[in-house]
Amino acid sequence: MKKPLGTLYRGKGRDTVEKFVGELASPTKLISVGDVTTFHLLEAGIIPDICIVDNRTKRKPVSRDVSDRNRDKVYEEVSVDNPAGIITDELIKTLCEAFASEKLLRIFVRGEEDLATLPVILMAPLGSVVLYGQPDEGVVFVKVTEKKKEEIRVLFEKLISKNQNTELDKIRRILDGHKDP
Repeated sequence: MKKPLGTLYRGKGRDTVEKFVGELASPTKLISVGDVTTFHLLEAGIIPDICIVDNRTKRKPVSRDVSDRNRDKVYEEVSVDNPAGIITDELIKTLCEAFASEKLLRIFVRGEEDLATLPVILMAPLGSVVLYGQPDEGVVFVKVTEKKKEEIRVLFEKLISKNQNTELDKIRRILDGHKDP
């Protein structure tokens, strides 16, 4: 995840949001991953359809302002467990439900949300936009296309083959459309 999965817009805060706001143009779904990215979007008046947060940034608690703002009342909230460095089937199932819903959803992750970007891109409808923070650099803007999904699928498969375990195999089955892991 050190290499951006999309276009990196360099900068800090709301100024960075201003750099890509013209590129948003009514995405199918707008998804933000990360507390600081979500905060700056909300502060700019941009309401993601789905935001995924964990009340942490760079492994430290976010400020009270960020935490409070990210609890915007427009969102229904769901909490999931997802330890650092892992993508759990609970997170994947919650994302499936989020993409099927028309409600604005805040997914609060107990653990870490960083790797959620991969399944989000894989599961998001074509034409969606995924935004996530690149620490100390800016915001990464990912337009969800078939080509991007294939690129992420290859990366995801490398992750699975490096870490063969039943949890990742379950996730692969869910992403392939199987209802029962």
